[in-house]
This record gives sequence, structure tokens and C-alpha cells, in this order.
Amino acid sequence: MPHFYIEYTDNIKSEADVPGLLQKMNRVFLSHQQIIPVGGLRIRAIELTDYLIADGSDDDAFVHATLKLGKGRSEADKTALCDDLFNEMERHFQEMFEERYLALSMELYEFSNPTYKKNNIHTRFNN
Repeated sequence: MPHFYIEYTDNIKSEADVPGLLQKMNRVFLSHQQIIPVGGLRIRAIELTDYLIADGSDDDAFVHATLKLGKGRSEADKTALCDDLFNEMERHFQEMFEERYLALSMELYEFSNPTYKKNNIHTRFNN
């Protein structure tokens, strides 16, 4: 049940190529199929319209990603996946990062409690 959320400020929408970023993130996840069940993968972007950054005096921007995973993956596997995801984010935003004030960040949240879910998409990939 990997869920990946990308929040971004609306002041970069026209130059951020969010659909392209989602495709790139998907390719990273698919390269880690030994720990990522494809049928459970969810990637989405959320455009933020209400925010303040730093002192609020400039046209600053940010992109923050959150990866939510169930328990059971090794630290090495989680590190490799997160490194690959963040490196791809950095590449995607490199030009923008050089031209404007931009903060990039990512966090991993691993569920410690049981999750409740029902998903028949897995059957498509298990056959």
C-alpha cells in the first residue's frame, strides 16, 4: 500500500510539469517492485493555494513529498527507495531550483498500526 503524496505551491504550477513528475515517480517505484506491490501503488499531487513560506515577503515555493508505507521493509530497502525518489525530484526541479527560491523535501512515514483496506487491483498483477 505505498501511497505517495506530492504537495506543491501553486506559484510553480505553470513551470513544474507535475504530470511529468508523477510519471517519473511512478517509474522509480516500478524499479523497486521487489518491495513495492504495483497494485497497491498510489501517487498523487496536491496543489496548494493557501500557504506561507519563510517570512511571506517573496514569491518562494516548495515541493514536499510524503511516502506512506506499511511495515516490513528493511532499512536498506527503504533508504534505497527514498534516495531514488528524492534524487529524481531533485533532477526534475534542478532548473527551477537554479532560477528561483524553492524548497524541496520528502519524508517517509511507516505505519506502525494495522491499516484497513480492500483492493482487488492486486489480482491483475498476480496472474
